[in-house]
Amino acid sequence: MSILYNCIVFIATFCLSVVALFNKKIKLFVDGRSVTFEKLSVFSSEDKVVWFHAASLGEFEQGRPIIERIKKEFPSYKILLTFFSPSGFEVRKNYELADVVCYLPLDSNKNVKRFLDVVHPTMAIFIKYEFWPNYLKELKQRKISTILVSGIFRKNQIFFKPFGVFMRKSLKAFDYFFVQDQTSKDLLNTINQNNVSISGDTRFDRVYEILQQDNELDYITEFKNKQYTVVAGSTWKEDEKLLVNYINNSASNDEKFIIAPHNMNTNDIDELKKSIAKKTILYSEKDGKSLSEFDVFIVDTIGILTKIYSVADAAYVGGGLTKNGVHNILEPATFGVPIVIGPAYKKYKEVVDLVALNGCKVIANQSEFSAIFTKLKEDKDYRNQLAQINKNFIKDNIGATNATMNYINNQLK
Repeated sequence: MSILYNCIVFIATFCLSVVALFNKKIKLFVDGRSVTFEKLSVFSSEDKVVWFHAASLGEFEQGRPIIERIKKEFPSYKILLTFFSPSGFEVRKNYELADVVCYLPLDSNKNVKRFLDVVHPTMAIFIKYEFWPNYLKELKQRKISTILVSGIFRKNQIFFKPFGVFMRKSLKAFDYFFVQDQTSKDLLNTINQNNVSISGDTRFDRVYEILQQDNELDYITEFKNKQYTVVAGSTWKEDEKLLVNYINNSASNDEKFIIAPHNMNTNDIDELKKSIAKKTILYSEKDGKSLSEFDVFIVDTIGILTKIYSVADAAYVGGGLTKNGVHNILEPATFGVPIVIGPAYKKYKEVVDLVALNGCKVIANQSEFSAIFTKLKEDKDYRNQLAQINKNFIKDNIGATNATMNYINNQLK
């Protein structure tokens, strides 16, 4: 099986280099890896390094609270942050608390040995998932302390199938698993992985900390003008169709909307603006304008959605009407905002849990969308009820970072 896997990695490496000629995202994937070892050359043999690996941006957010604690409590250690996906690396390539941010070289034996020779990490921390057999095998052989944080396992994963022996073996590299739920712990126990504890999801700690920072944006405060405001975050075209229909046909005159599209394509942004019958302005057009006079504010930039959620009276989180699934609900939840989503959410534990608690409402069509937002606008007691559920949900799930750091402290001292 190992020979077959390595052949697949070799073929994949070649195919990606060809596809990169025609695909912009794959080009980032390939070109970014071409300079990885150059970036890693800053590490010396005397450096003490903690290596974090995240598949993409969401996993980075789970690892971020731990990175911040290690940087604070163990300042002599250097931090290496690797990504698999361009969507994570391109957003966080300048993350200030990491000494090096780069793409993870593909999982070939040659890459793995070279990578670990250069980095020589004291500890390797994988976030949520991404199990690369050659990396894990070499980490185990070199006796490098390796843990998984905010892990989540499902019964349909290869580890729990009769033919999954090869992948099950790779899990033996982990000295400890910090998982999000009882199901994950039970599944690992069935394959004789007993070095497991339920710590929860470190993202709850991350979003709870947001409440301690200054979240005010002057231009958003001016736009809101103390009026009822719906924030629609990370929206796709499918979400925007429902939203625009509601704005044009059902919204009241004292109701404002802030839309932060997932896609920053200029043509799509312009098309969205033109489809809205009410007075609409883009973030890029805001300077010198009397923002309080507008009804809709479209955010054609990145990096400010979290702060914008702080002014929301109700939120729609996009992605739940696409195959990709709903985006991050924890940020609006931490501000105690009632949340509405589409039906594609079942693979996200935190969303499943919040839907079960009734703090997050699910819609599937225009009539359901319009009905729930009309109710949220007209019924303040109902809004407050959902808001309290969401605040409590965040508070009840913090603590994963402390649980993980108790273990890490013993390893790094």
